[in-house]
Amino acid sequence: MNDRNVVLVFGGVILVSCYSYLSPRPTELEPKEDQGFIISMLTADPYATLDYVEQYTREINTIAEEMDDEVENLFLLNGIGGGGALGASNQGLAGFVLESWNDRDRDTNKISEDLSGRLGSIAGLKGAAFVPPSLPSAGGGLPVQFIIGSTGSPQSLNELAQQIMGKAYESKKFIFVDKDLKIDKPRQTIVIDKQKAATLGISMQAIGRELSAMMSGGFANRFSLDNRSYKVIPQVQRTDRLSAEQLEQFYIRSGSGEMIPLSTLVSLESSVEPQQLKRFQQLNSVTISGIARPGVTLGEALDTLDQAAAEILPQGYSVDYAGQSRQLKTEGSGLIMTFFFALVIIYLVLSAQFESFRDPLIMLMTVPMSICGAMIFVSLGATTINIYTQVGLVTLIGVISKHGILIVEFANKLQEQGIAKREAIEQAAAIRLRPVLMTTAALVLAMIPLLIASGPGAGSRYAMGVVIAAGMTLGTLFTLFVLPAIYLWLGRDHQEASAA
Repeated sequence: MNDRNVVLVFGGVILVSCYSYLSPRPTELEPKEDQGFIISMLTADPYATLDYVEQYTREINTIAEEMDDEVENLFLLNGIGGGGALGASNQGLAGFVLESWNDRDRDTNKISEDLSGRLGSIAGLKGAAFVPPSLPSAGGGLPVQFIIGSTGSPQSLNELAQQIMGKAYESKKFIFVDKDLKIDKPRQTIVIDKQKAATLGISMQAIGRELSAMMSGGFANRFSLDNRSYKVIPQVQRTDRLSAEQLEQFYIRSGSGEMIPLSTLVSLESSVEPQQLKRFQQLNSVTISGIARPGVTLGEALDTLDQAAAEILPQGYSVDYAGQSRQLKTEGSGLIMTFFFALVIIYLVLSAQFESFRDPLIMLMTVPMSICGAMIFVSLGATTINIYTQVGLVTLIGVISKHGILIVEFANKLQEQGIAKREAIEQAAAIRLRPVLMTTAALVLAMIPLLIASGPGAGSRYAMGVVIAAGMTLGTLFTLFVLPAIYLWLGRDHQEASAA
């Protein structure tokens, strides 16, 4: 109290530092939860068939057997993709149902990291494991979904997406990155020598009709056997249509009745085309989906992609988000506004109650100091900024305000009794010290079950408990030293008002 200017400077430093603690912190939609379930996305070569994928995904059964002390059940679906893309023959989906939380030593985050390493060792497959989000998100898919939109061609979108994916891998923040625009679907074009076909008396319609009959498996007729009707489906043996080159070994009847091999009339041209073309907000688009490494938050992963896009994308290209990423960008940015409206509502209520605009301002000086105390632990890596820490911070605003109310209200009453302003705040701080400490101790002790929680939901409870316990503890210490000095500076002299 004798060095009021020093205390005010100290309080000002605390208030200013709150912004630096809030702005650059790691953010995510929700903390990682141990749900007892892990998903794995699998991708093979674009030319791969279901038989090829099944041959290599069998090794996942071996991995599950090696981890039988942690993996209870496994399901495996070949030909089904994820990450926002339609299923394809070269994709697969695996789900690992883990043992009960009490029957294993590792949580899902550590197990998924181990699984990603094991899946990466499977030859012929590209795969990674991740823990599904605990909160429902629009669109589903992988946690990271970064959309690039443009009126340009799919080829240019694909090239730019490849460069951004390269930057993502270089950052070492991703264990898996993929895109839904894949210009790798094999295509064979049959080129017919029309002059030679005309010389042999073979029309284009005849060639198309013969190829359709041999390859498409269309319905031709029905026949009856034992009083039952069966479809007649003309088609060559599967072994004779495994590759495009086998088409040239088929025969077609010429105008003179001779059987002519197709190789004398046609040639094959190989090319690739997109597996699918997607649009987002009426623009050609490509979605980059990914899984961040353990310890890397969703916000940090998206910031990496944003920075890469700013360096690579030319003018005329836009970025957007989907799924969890979109929810984080749209809802996570409202943290400052949430605090602002909470403070405004509390300030207006206190102003009406105490019939003053200055006293509530002094009381609410405890709020930024407590938030600063909570954010110190966030900056140290105890937790991240997520929906549960935001709920904890809003709760902290209401609870910590009670400290300021206890001290300021009592100091005002002492002034009305004729006690000087300085002596009133000194007595109020001393007399109200016990209820302030009791309130803090009661709330901090109530947070202990949240801090030591385990099993399902432990991550969200821990995140909320950390910010409330840290904010109350450090905020109380800051309040006891700074609030009296602020009261002497801004508080009204109720002694003079009562005398008048």
